[in-house]
Amino acid sequence: MANPSAVCNGHLHHHHQKQNNLLKSGIYKKNGITKGIKKNGISNGTLYKKKFVEHFEQAPMYVAVFTFLGFGVGTIFGYLRDFMRAWGLEKRNVATEREQQKDFVPLYQDFENFYTRNLYMRIRDNWNRPICSVPGPQFDLMERVTDDYNWTFRFTGRIIKNVINMGSYNYLGFAETDVNALKTVTIELQKYGTGICSTRQEMGTLDKHVELEKLVAKFLGVEDAMVFGMGFATNSMNIPALVGKGCLILSDELNHTSLVLGARLSGATIRIFKHNNIQSLEKLLRDAIIYGQPRSRRAWRKIIILVEGIYSMEGSIVRLPEIVSLKKKYKAYLYLDEAHSIGAVGATGRGVVEYFGMSPDDVDVLMGTFTKSFGAAGGYIAGKKDLVDFLRTHSHSAVYATSMCPPVAEQIIRAMKCVMGLDGTTQGLQRVRQLGKNTRYFRRRLHEMGFIIYGNDDSPVVPLLLYMPGKIGAFARRMLEKNIGVVVVGFPATPITESRARFCVSAAHTREMLDTVLSALDELGDFLHLKYSRYSKSSHPELYEETRLELED
Repeated sequence: MANPSAVCNGHLHHHHQKQNNLLKSGIYKKNGITKGIKKNGISNGTLYKKKFVEHFEQAPMYVAVFTFLGFGVGTIFGYLRDFMRAWGLEKRNVATEREQQKDFVPLYQDFENFYTRNLYMRIRDNWNRPICSVPGPQFDLMERVTDDYNWTFRFTGRIIKNVINMGSYNYLGFAETDVNALKTVTIELQKYGTGICSTRQEMGTLDKHVELEKLVAKFLGVEDAMVFGMGFATNSMNIPALVGKGCLILSDELNHTSLVLGARLSGATIRIFKHNNIQSLEKLLRDAIIYGQPRSRRAWRKIIILVEGIYSMEGSIVRLPEIVSLKKKYKAYLYLDEAHSIGAVGATGRGVVEYFGMSPDDVDVLMGTFTKSFGAAGGYIAGKKDLVDFLRTHSHSAVYATSMCPPVAEQIIRAMKCVMGLDGTTQGLQRVRQLGKNTRYFRRRLHEMGFIIYGNDDSPVVPLLLYMPGKIGAFARRMLEKNIGVVVVGFPATPITESRARFCVSAAHTREMLDTVLSALDELGDFLHLKYSRYSKSSHPELYEETRLELED
């Protein structure tokens, strides 16, 4: 990598432009770039080839007030219950320190434990629900009840049939049990068995892995790829191999925990930029170039930007064209996590790189998982052959983790060939297009009903804002009564005032299924008073009043 400090000696030409609330072109909600960049000697006119529309509407002030009030009341009653438990007036169910260790530093964090036992426990029945079928567009659910306010559960033996699945990441519908579709997977299971019992560097590399890696590289349009048996570990175990002490990581504030863990394990310096905020990122890049490392002021060994394609809690899509422009300007590296975007966006399902009409060469490290669009398990790292060869010998996953099992590899091959049309059909392309249609239809209807939903219009991850803690449990329970399975999320997984339900749209959802869900949401939105939308603009603040971005290669 070229010395990043060399950039500060050049002439930095900034194109200043006052912010608009929304550009007429529809490209941005606030921070806009109207100048174009030149690529291969041709001016593109703008950084975006089509409208880029995202929604982060602000709720009325009273919603925030009642949300904080709800948490406040819950906290007061929590302390009251703790007092009653301490005096033996209420049974203590939570784990506590042994009497012999009363003078030790507590093993359990007090406030985290307080939140779990007094707030989370009241609505715990809405998570970890056991299903007993394939997680397709519908699934079967094992009914369970509690006799002690969610401290323990017991199964009734009843199976709730045909629950509409709005929570699984089955974007292209490849989580299926069709015998004909899984015929090749069955053959590989009989040939190789279920496990390998070795790492990739020992006896764990099979011809199936080689075949899959060649197919992934071809699918993405890059030189080489390497696959791993676990999606989470693809990030957490490979980032430490790429950066270390003396390196700088610039990470989006809403990056997935696997990226956060990988960054922390690397030993590199980590700095956070505001979510999808180009001004915030550029400020960090400029400061890194100008000031270098703390105390020594030496240039950073590497600067790497960590972003996701689709953010799984916000439903937003990374502003890839602008970030690539910054990457080139400041000579940084770019690590792109396409866990939720590969297969889900782009004309042929090749992720956000294709979605923005860009070249895979613009991204230094392409990462993705097979756990979502491909109905399997594991992940990949792809890019230049030199990068992949380096990871084959230095990746902790390659050295220590057990290889991907052959039937899973075959499932990925089957699904990817279908998407690429190598199976001799257009079924894969039809799935990608159907996912896009379902996503836009579902989002448009929710907007029309008056719900506040976050994210990009083309993102199949659809967060619907609930806000108040008391409505989290009520929403999920009422939806299940209508035979609809949903995922609800609250603090600390989200900001304290932004509890939400997160829907994941699938190509396997029929229009009838979506209409059933929408009808239930319309009714429940009136009952729980969830229709807060006033069609206002984004509530996500921008860091600066002006846009500053170098627009030349």
